[in-house]
Amino acid sequence: MSGVNEIRSSFLDYFKKNDHEVVASSPLVPRNDPTLMFTNAGMVQFKNAFTGLEQRPYSTAATSQKCVRAGGKHNDLDNVGYTARHHTFFEMLGNFSFGDYFKDRAIELAWNLLTKEFGINKDRLLVTVYHTDDEAFELWRKIAGISADRIIRIPTNDNFWAMGDTGPCGPCSEIFYDHGDHIWGGPPGSADEDGDRFIEIWNLVFMQFEQVTPDKRVDLPRPSIDTGMGLERIAALLQGQHDNYDIDLFRRLITASEDATGVAAEGKARVSHRVIADHLRSSAFLIADGVLPDKEGRGYVLRRIMRRAMRHAQLLGADEPLMYRLLPTLVAEMGRAYPELQRAESMISETMKLEETRFRKTLERGLGLLDEASAGLGEGDRLDGETAFKLYDTYGFPLDLTQDALRPRGVDVDTDAFKAAMERQKAEARKHWAGSGDAATESIWFEVKDKVGATDFLGYDTESAEGVILALVRDGAEVEAAQAGDEVDVVANQTPFYGESGGQMGDQGTISGDGYRLEVSDTQKRGEGLWVHRAKVTEGEVRRGAVAQLVVDHDRRSKIRANHSATHLLHEALREVLGTHVMQKGSLVAPERLRFDVSHNKPMAAEELAQVEAMANEIILQNSPVTTRLMAVDDAIAEGAMALFGEKYGDEVRVVSMGTGVRGVKSNRPYSVELCGGTHVAATGDIGLVRVLSDSAVSSGVRRIEALTGEAARQYLTEQDDKLRQAASMLKVQPGDVPSRIEALMDERKKLERELADMRKKLALGGSGSAGGDESRDIGGVKFLGKVVTGVLPKDLKGLVDAAKGSLGSGVAAFVAVSEDGKASVVVGVTEDLTERFSAVDLVRAASQAIGGKGGGGRSDMAQAGGPDGANANAAVDAVAAAIG
Repeated sequence: MSGVNEIRSSFLDYFKKNDHEVVASSPLVPRNDPTLMFTNAGMVQFKNAFTGLEQRPYSTAATSQKCVRAGGKHNDLDNVGYTARHHTFFEMLGNFSFGDYFKDRAIELAWNLLTKEFGINKDRLLVTVYHTDDEAFELWRKIAGISADRIIRIPTNDNFWAMGDTGPCGPCSEIFYDHGDHIWGGPPGSADEDGDRFIEIWNLVFMQFEQVTPDKRVDLPRPSIDTGMGLERIAALLQGQHDNYDIDLFRRLITASEDATGVAAEGKARVSHRVIADHLRSSAFLIADGVLPDKEGRGYVLRRIMRRAMRHAQLLGADEPLMYRLLPTLVAEMGRAYPELQRAESMISETMKLEETRFRKTLERGLGLLDEASAGLGEGDRLDGETAFKLYDTYGFPLDLTQDALRPRGVDVDTDAFKAAMERQKAEARKHWAGSGDAATESIWFEVKDKVGATDFLGYDTESAEGVILALVRDGAEVEAAQAGDEVDVVANQTPFYGESGGQMGDQGTISGDGYRLEVSDTQKRGEGLWVHRAKVTEGEVRRGAVAQLVVDHDRRSKIRANHSATHLLHEALREVLGTHVMQKGSLVAPERLRFDVSHNKPMAAEELAQVEAMANEIILQNSPVTTRLMAVDDAIAEGAMALFGEKYGDEVRVVSMGTGVRGVKSNRPYSVELCGGTHVAATGDIGLVRVLSDSAVSSGVRRIEALTGEAARQYLTEQDDKLRQAASMLKVQPGDVPSRIEALMDERKKLERELADMRKKLALGGSGSAGGDESRDIGGVKFLGKVVTGVLPKDLKGLVDAAKGSLGSGVAAFVAVSEDGKASVVVGVTEDLTERFSAVDLVRAASQAIGGKGGGGRSDMAQAGGPDGANANAAVDAVAAAIG
């Protein structure tokens, strides 16, 4: 007996030996098929390779593809737990040929794997073919040696596969295993085919035609192969089981559930344990691929799956959240094959625990009301839709959970009345909605959201995806189409583009499709859950309903991611250097730079900024993974996560952690932990480096930090280095000697400036360096020395006046300097013995009037003033003399 992991490996190894490229499973959220809610088959990731839109470096491939069927037309949710082979999550083993081999080789590979590699008794196998596919019929007889009575012709579309109404299509061959006549059921195509005796284990699709129109089908120039074999089904067969839930993987998950609840998987509890085991897988893998519980879209399907499992945990008597406690068993079983489970384990665990904690409160209230409302109902009765809607709208009790709770009693729900109540609520909300900001503009988004639903954001783990254009808005109104040159707002059902929020700028990029192309200049969030792409049509005509390829500008997004992650590291470093009073007060995360404002009441010293920068780069050099968890906001803050100023947080938040502290209280603990919905690097090393440019004041108590990262930081440092080398060359020294050389030049300059000032002083005083009495005059018994000087700086006038006062012994000195631009400066000094009679302030004001000034100021023994009219410098001297006499 082989375990699930061994079977998966054997399958892939077999096809690798047979020249197939082993391709990793694609995510559960399709990137190349907007018509699918989840990846539900192995061929989904190869759709464009089959149609010729994409060229791969290989022509044959094999995969083990993770799949979910729990929403839309592929929905097995309600059957899970009650049947032997229904799952919401399953693995599809498949081999593919893109125009390489065709039917003969596909049949040979399948038959040899089953009968020789896996050792299945060929007498237990039978096959089906499409009723007109004589070629396949003969190939099975020739290659596998199957007798004609075990090759069944099927005339229905069960054995004819099509990608859609048009496009590639072709007949199928299904391989069945006969479990024996002790089990009821007939072969495919018989009246008893729904029994469990004959079980399909592998489907081979011979992609042979192209459906051009509903009435026209032509041969494909390069026929292809697409096969699919459920890993759980083949594992059951190889392990001698008839029930998928009895294979080793499910036995271990169910045993873990039994151990955690103390309830054996027997009787009614058997269904609950199976639901929990199955839904644990789909929930964990969906969260790992970026889907989070929500009120709409993929998130709502995930929430339904999780809450159905949690309901069954409650039926088993689990008093505490259960699913997250089973997660380590799942990771141990499947983490090696799917490493994304290991990488996201902490986020999956937090998300499950949070959702189950919240749901238990909902469940307690809802079940009580449901029991009361349905007390008089029996088998065949229906709960009224109004009650079901009240449970949903008021108490958060989903419709499917109401149906699941009533199912054991044979009670149904009036779903038509439920839907009618839902529509009435939407109409009432529209009637009372007042909008915010520009109501004329904003109201359109309310209407669009109501019509098309929320946008699925895929941008945490991808930068390209296919989508369907659901709305085009031009000049505030919806339009059906837009032509080249038009600027429009575009809404798609899903997008990798980040909508501006939290300081991070919206993404740019392209939206293109058959015959059209748009350049996206910005992405904004509007209304409740709409991502709106502001774009210009550059080619062709785009119409509502068109399939689109949405591609984010990778280089720009990468720079934004690096800058955003750097703000987290700088924020924590600032708190470590300056103190925990530092809190972010706003930010701008752009591709070319980052800036963020923090609370701090004084300029930062150069040494502090250098220390902050060094700490941030220390974490960058760790190159440690950047991890994300989903938590309750209160729990996140209680664990030390930073909540940023001005941000609005819901009940559930993304918590981003990066780096490991190396000192103090952060030693060996996560370095930066913040609540953040933005996009970030995968590892701190992806930031490259960070360079802090400046610290400046924004307002009282708020400082602004500006910085660069990555290539921008490198270019900045290169430019600074070039300038240093240029300076060294001009100074004729080595770059390392530039500071000391500049210091010597500065000292020399100061010395020369002192000498020049002394020379100017001497010249101003007549060449002797002293103001002789022969230059002064007597005014009413008071010595007065007044001069107009040139070539003297205003700052040197006080020195001249002091020297003149010393020469005079007793008297008044006034010097006026005229600058090159024609302005005048005047200083007046009065010796100490005369300050009782004359005030230098009054005298300088008299001089100021003469040169067009507006007063002056100083002390009674020394004052200064200035004016624009240097031509009247002599008049200023005369004005001082007049004021003395």
